[in-house]
Order: sequence, then structure tokens, then C-alpha cells
Amino acid sequence: MTQDRESEGPIGDLEVFVTAGEAYPAFERAFMNAKEQISASFRLFDLTTKLHSPEARKLGDTWFDLMVDTLNRGVSVRIVVTDFDPVAAPDLHQLAWQTKRQIAAVRELAKDDAKLEFDVALHDARAGWVPKMVFFPFVRQKMGELNESWSKMNEDERARFRSETPRLRNICYENDKGRLCFPIKLVDLYPATHHQKMAVFDRRLLYIGGLDLNDRRYDTKRHRKAPERTWHDVQVMTTGPIVDVAQKHLDTFLDTVAAKAPAAPSSPSFLRTLSRRRHRASFRVSPKTVVREIEQSHLDSVSRASKFIYLETQFFRHRPLARALAKQARKFPDLKLFIVLPAAPEDIAFDSNTGLDARFGEDQQIKCLTVLKEAFGDDRLLVASPVQPRRYSSDERDVLEDAPLIYVHSKVSIFDEFGAIVSSANLNGRSLRWDTESGLWFDRSDHVELVRRRVMGHWLPSGYGDEFLDPETALENWIRLVDRNTERAPEDREGFLVHYDSDAARDIAMPVPGMPEEIV
Repeated sequence: MTQDRESEGPIGDLEVFVTAGEAYPAFERAFMNAKEQISASFRLFDLTTKLHSPEARKLGDTWFDLMVDTLNRGVSVRIVVTDFDPVAAPDLHQLAWQTKRQIAAVRELAKDDAKLEFDVALHDARAGWVPKMVFFPFVRQKMGELNESWSKMNEDERARFRSETPRLRNICYENDKGRLCFPIKLVDLYPATHHQKMAVFDRRLLYIGGLDLNDRRYDTKRHRKAPERTWHDVQVMTTGPIVDVAQKHLDTFLDTVAAKAPAAPSSPSFLRTLSRRRHRASFRVSPKTVVREIEQSHLDSVSRASKFIYLETQFFRHRPLARALAKQARKFPDLKLFIVLPAAPEDIAFDSNTGLDARFGEDQQIKCLTVLKEAFGDDRLLVASPVQPRRYSSDERDVLEDAPLIYVHSKVSIFDEFGAIVSSANLNGRSLRWDTESGLWFDRSDHVELVRRRVMGHWLPSGYGDEFLDPETALENWIRLVDRNTERAPEDREGFLVHYDSDAARDIAMPVPGMPEEIV
């Protein structure tokens, strides 16, 4: 960690973990070192995830073993896992309830006095009745897809599916021919989720960023896997007074979203997105945004930047942010912008999704990138995507410039030398206004420099110097490197980055008039 200087601000020591290869062992050790209390909230938390640190491996093979050991040591554990719309995201709904079954097994094996709280939390927001009518054809299509999946299951698989999708049981039934039947009626639509990934240990240590817990998300900085198994992410661990702020957020966010309590007081260094259900909102899809600190921090930081902005994100689809960046580019002719994006969204790259949601998301991103290109021009803007240094052939979008992509899921923003953000929030309206998100704002110079070196430096080949990290000289050096890489054969490239291919996105992009931009 960086030197502890808590007197200088709310954030003390800082560690930056690039990929789960670095983050998971540290997360395991934090569980093992906890003395009294652990509080956490994750989108996905799978106890069958393999353990990786030598210390944890002495306890067993998976997080199931680590959880039992932690409880048996007398540590109190509270975990909130996200639930999902059972029709729109039945696979994720099932994963949430699989975790609940795992927790039940943990309780069976842990000591009788084990202190374990677990919630499967569905966001309280609901779409109004008019959007439910508009979306009815799409909902019926999803129901048809569910029925098709059901028809391919054997009896054991069906029994397991029924037990792990409780919210589906309320809206469908199996008829005497073994088919799923969905009565013709409007069903509730859940437009928002809890998307944060964070844990607090003994009110002294905070683990936060973009990384959930399962084997799918485990990758190392070498990224030498099949493209659908790669996963680039960033998580940080901090000490200092900010940890108590994070704990208060974990204690209160469910009540805030349920409109039972106001948002807890925060700190300029702890950033959130919080929304809640609208009342008398018959015509609205969106929840009511209560806190949008992550969005505001980005907009404020953009308005202060004059030299160099670095954005690493799964999506760039938020037009207010694109317009703010364009405005600042025209105000400061020397301002440069570097964006790292995955070559394609996960569902398009690996599941060949070309549905309306995928097309609308690509349309949103193309529009944002067009705004930036018009404002910055080619010499002040670089949009790049990481690929592996090996040749790969595919007809899908899991390949870019003849190489397998590296899937980017991290959420990091760096502004000149004065600030950086690491969070769970993508740069889209959903993360910045709808979903529950959390992150940190860093303004200590040593913290900003550490984030820059660890995050940007990861994409560099060995032996490259500070000219790639200095805000005054970074972009021109990166442009030359990415230009060379894009022209070279995969095995001859230096580092990981090539130019992002906007044409591939444009080929399927489709506007959807009247659709809220935040929905994707």
C-alpha cells in the first residue's frame, strides 16, 4: 500500500489491483484477517469460486470453505447479493438464488452460533403500467425463449430450475404437456439493479471497484485465455475515515432505495448512484434518481481538465458526459482524450446477441463517440481496445484485428494530475442514474499517480517509459504505439492495444425512438 497519510484526507493507504489475479488473493486475505465484522454487497457472489492465495488454499478449495472458516472464527458476516428481473434476466435471477442455496449449506456446516445475514435484494423500482403495455411484445418474446430453454431440460434440471427461480413461479406454471405457460397479463418490470461490488472489514478496510466474485471473472494480467474467458477489471483496497462512510452506505442503501430512509450522509471521496421507485409514475420506465455523485464527479472533473483525460470503461453511452467532454475540448485546444473500451459488449461478442437491446446500446455508443471525434479530432482522441498477442480466427465479434479480444469490465477515470475515480459504474446512463453504484474519488497526488501507473501501465509493453504516462506527452506516444500495433501481425505487437473498430458497432446499431437512453 501507499504510505499511510490519513491526516491529509479521508483515504489513507491504497492498493490498486489489476485483474482478479491480483484482487482475489487480497480479498481472500481480508476475509481471513477479519476479526469481528464483514459487510458486503455484490452483484454476483458465487461460493463455488476457487481460492487462489496460498493462505486460503490451506483452508480448502473454494469460497465455501473460506466462508465456513470465517464464521467459525466468530466473525459476523452480512452479504447482499443482487436479484434480477426473472423474465428479462432469468439466468442472473437463478444465479442469485443459487448463492442463497449455497449460504443455506454454509449455515448447516458452520457452528450453531455463527453470525450470518444474507439478502437477495431486488431493486424496488418498477416500470409504470403504460411502459408495461409498450414492452408487452418483448416480454412475451422473452417468455417464449424461456419456454424453449425449458423444453430442452430433463426432469432433474427442471426441478433445480424451479427451485432457483422463485419469482418465475409467481408468473408461470407447467401444463400437463410439460410446457411453461404464462397467462396473458401484464407483469412487473424491474428496470434497475444493485450493481455495486464492495466489502468493508472491521470498519477499517474497504474493498471496492468493478469486480464481482465468480470463476468467470478470474483472469491474470497475461490475458492468455479463450476470449470468452478473459476479464479485465480493477479493484482497490483502502483504509482511513472513508471506510466508515462506506460502512454507513452498506447499512442504509436498501432502505434508501425502498424509500424508507434518506440517503446516508457521504463524503466527496465516496461516490454513489442511488435511485428509488417512482410513485404515481404510470408513464415512466425509469426510477427516480436520488443520488448521482458518480455522474456529477465526472462532469465536474471534466470541467476542470485542461491536458489529458483517461477513461477505461465497459460502455461509453452517456451523452451528457460526451457533450461535456466535447465542450471542454473546444474550450481547451490542448486537451487530449484516451478511451479504452472492449471491442464489443459481452453479449454481442460471446453470445451473438443482435436483439433490440444490443442494437440500441451500440447506437448510443456510436453517437457518443461521434460527438467526441467531431470535437477532439484524430490528433487529440484515441479510442483503443485490448487484444491478445496471438492470431485468432472467428466470424463473430470476439476477434479484432485478427486477434482474440480481451474483455474490458473495469471502470476507471483519470483527469490530468488532480483526480481519479475507481468505481462499479460504467459510463452509461444506467450506471450513472439508475443502478445502485459505489466508488471512490482520489485527489491526493500520490493516489492519482498510483492509479495512473497501475491502470494505464498495464497496457504497456515492458521497457516503455514515463512518456506514456505523463499527461503532457502520453497521447501522442500511445497513438503511435496503437497505430503500429494495428498494422502489425498479432504476434509482432507490443502491449495489448489496437484501434477500436467503430464500423463493426455501426453495422448493427439501431436507434429506438422513445426508449430511455438509460435503459442500456
